[in-house]
Amino acid sequence: MENFSLENRRVLVTGGTGSFGKRFIKTILHRYDVKKVIVYSRDELKQFEMQNSEPFIASGNKERLRFFIGDVRDLDRLKRAMEGVDVVVHAAALKQVPAAEYNPFEAVKTNVIGGQNVIDAAMQSEVKRVIALSTDKAAAPINLYGATKLTSDKLFVAANNYKGFHDIKFSVVRYGNVMGSRGSVIPFFLSRAKDGILPVTDKRMTRFNITLQEGVDFVIDSLMRMWGGELFVPKIPSYRILDLAKAIAPEATVKIVGIRPGEKLHEEMITVTDALNTVEFHDYFVILPSIKLFDVQDFQRRSNGYEGRPCEFGFSYNSGTNERFLSVEELRQLINSQVDGASIGI
Repeated sequence: MENFSLENRRVLVTGGTGSFGKRFIKTILHRYDVKKVIVYSRDELKQFEMQNSEPFIASGNKERLRFFIGDVRDLDRLKRAMEGVDVVVHAAALKQVPAAEYNPFEAVKTNVIGGQNVIDAAMQSEVKRVIALSTDKAAAPINLYGATKLTSDKLFVAANNYKGFHDIKFSVVRYGNVMGSRGSVIPFFLSRAKDGILPVTDKRMTRFNITLQEGVDFVIDSLMRMWGGELFVPKIPSYRILDLAKAIAPEATVKIVGIRPGEKLHEEMITVTDALNTVEFHDYFVILPSIKLFDVQDFQRRSNGYEGRPCEFGFSYNSGTNERFLSVEELRQLINSQVDGASIGI
């Protein structure tokens, strides 16, 4: 495994004022003596608030932070922001499923064209490593958001095929629902608990679950171990929607309202077809590129501290057939510790 560190590096985060971006930047400022962190986003208010909040105004951090107003749709602005940058974490995206369905080409412009702009700017700016954030909705997508993220994943993996003489690597991280993220089911249930009725789309529904810090840590780990072309998938637990309802409001009445457009009963992160090119390690999987970029057996032996193994034929990583499910009590404890403003009985 190549010895790579964020020490003394210049790091740019697209979507740097989002939930992931803020936690990622806070984490690397605390753990590493990074030379500079560039926050790239299009929301001036969020940048102002971030500039004037802890720990971003802590001693030494202010000098290491730089804020760029910009959109990933703007290639020239990305090039300017990436001057002298070593590492790019691409977290900017239009993520709301209904908004993408109603404004389809806007999602394409940000998630697909914006992704290609990040690739082109990084190549032209001599960036060393680029990692893009994906979603479980990109596996066998049934909505436009998932389809744009699958396209973006393919673009970042394929960029390794034509990088030429550039000393740069591109990889992707894919994981499930971030606990308590905006627009997700947990804050929705919390807001409806006082009414005594929880609307549930389907009682069979399951979802993957990851905390924000776990997602950040996995991205950092993937940055350290990437060879270029991998799609990293963490092993994370699932939960049943009825268990979540019971954890938040055990006395509430569950009202079945039907599956919404573009929604699945169970989410997938690795399909049966993906599994043909997937290597399993202790706490994560790697979907390898379909075009050979390196020796697969060598990758299995050396990309981590121990040897990985190919997934069995017919394997899929599905929230409904996952080996690990969170209990009602575990869900309560996680919600209380991870979701801002949550306070439910244990």
